[in-house]
Amino acid sequence: MVPNIVMGSKTYGLLAYLYGPGRRDEHTDPHLVASFDGFAPDPGRDADASLKQLQSVLDMRVDQLGRARRPAKHVWHCSVRTAPDDRLLTEEEWAEVARRVVAATGIAADGDPDGCRWVAVRHAADHIHIVATTVRGNLTQARLRKDYPRAQAECRKIEKEWGLRQLNPGDGTAAKEPTNREKHKAQRLGEEGTSRQRLRDAVRQALAGARGEEEFFARLEATGVLVNRKTGPSGDTLGYSVALVGERDSAGEPVFFGGYRLAPDLTLPRIRRRLQVPLDDRTADDQSTAPAGGGRTPTGRRSPAATARLRAADAAADALDVLDGETPADAAAVTEATGEVLDALAATALPGQKQQLLAAARAFERASRSHVRAANSSARSVRSAARAVLSGGYSGNRGPDGSAAATLLSVLVLLVIAAGRWHAERGHLQQAAAARQTADHLRAAYRQAAARPMAVLQERGRALPPRVRERQEQAVRRAVPGEGAHRLLAAPEFDALAAALAEAEAAGHDPKTLLERARSWRELDSADSETAVLTWRVRHIAKLPHPAGADGARPGPVGARTAPAAPADPRRRR
Repeated sequence: MVPNIVMGSKTYGLLAYLYGPGRRDEHTDPHLVASFDGFAPDPGRDADASLKQLQSVLDMRVDQLGRARRPAKHVWHCSVRTAPDDRLLTEEEWAEVARRVVAATGIAADGDPDGCRWVAVRHAADHIHIVATTVRGNLTQARLRKDYPRAQAECRKIEKEWGLRQLNPGDGTAAKEPTNREKHKAQRLGEEGTSRQRLRDAVRQALAGARGEEEFFARLEATGVLVNRKTGPSGDTLGYSVALVGERDSAGEPVFFGGYRLAPDLTLPRIRRRLQVPLDDRTADDQSTAPAGGGRTPTGRRSPAATARLRAADAAADALDVLDGETPADAAAVTEATGEVLDALAATALPGQKQQLLAAARAFERASRSHVRAANSSARSVRSAARAVLSGGYSGNRGPDGSAAATLLSVLVLLVIAAGRWHAERGHLQQAAAARQTADHLRAAYRQAAARPMAVLQERGRALPPRVRERQEQAVRRAVPGEGAHRLLAAPEFDALAAALAEAEAAGHDPKTLLERARSWRELDSADSETAVLTWRVRHIAKLPHPAGADGARPGPVGARTAPAAPADPRRRR
């Protein structure tokens, strides 16, 4: 049961909408189910009643104040909706919901003779609208502080008492929901998301891995978003707001949203706190400091996009350790920074993957916030990885980009699952649910990125000489105890793992040692396919180039010896 509260200034306009046909003729049989005294006129079912009469009843105390004392926004509007799989509530049950919500929020407490005037309108089977005016009987203003969390808490009680679907309680960290008007406008224009959501995406992508405040604003302006910076007498920036080009109100002015209207962590003070994290100087296009191997361009240089994603995979693997064993402040920091990596991936994805990665970033923004204050120093490597991804540029699904993306996404799936578990252990139920939703989108993106290179590896694994394949099977049995080895050998993806181990062996690595290290990266029990995850980890640790043929090239000879790979970085913590 979901409540939603907004404040307004036009009682008649709201009533006209509630009793009207709706914007797409979705309103049927609008009528009252309850009111402050049980005798309010009902224009829906009483032929002698009118909207003007109902407005006059509701506005009586507001009018008594006179124009000078009349509050600018005196209309309190709360919709309450049941979940799609809930049973339909009766008229009497909806009336009780309305009475309990107005009592809980301070509109009209039980037994209060000076309570505000209110009515509950039902024009659809699954929800009601409560309309109240906020002037009390003694002509004072109703105290509605924290009305939304109170409405939520009362709805949670009703769900439990009536056997309805129990939603996760809110904790005050959620971003503000788009209004119905914003949603309808986006649908009418065929836009992917409301203006508020698109601005939120733009701000997050500009913030991902930004080194400082000026770089953040420069990135934001470069996207074409209108940026309004509020400055003080000293010239210092005190706040900011953003608007989409062409998005105007009835007066023809741009529709600006301040940071807090986008999300609690997008206010300028919160952004500045995140920007205090020192970043590594190394970027994705610095080939001299990038790890050996990985996807390479035809000229022999590695693709910057592939390099950046492999570097981000290292940072994500280290973040798994932080979530598993560090302090809550450190875990909160890497969780927050993980959102920046997802924002960077969404900003640099080509159309084939952009939809799922953008959906993942939007879902995880809820999981990136909690009341645990982040220790910013712990986010350095992950924020630096986000910066590298943006510097590396756009990435597709072919060749080195596809292999690097599959490697990174396979780790990110496990990282957001671990973040969800961390939240769940601390009772952050909304964040845990958001992390699970993020993992679903990342799995879909992984399947897109991994399809071509995994198919090539599977083919190469099936073509391995019997002696080579037997060595890899023995390596699995030596590295993985008991039933775990049998599970890997029986998996459909074992051909790909055998091919990766054989290629690493030809490059001078010990397959058993590689497998042991790959399994030490944690979270394998959360993977959809442990074998597939190990395949990408083995390739990444051994610094193997992208699978031959994954970009349409002819595969090289199986088992061909190559120069030994560079030794693993001893600074990497596992």
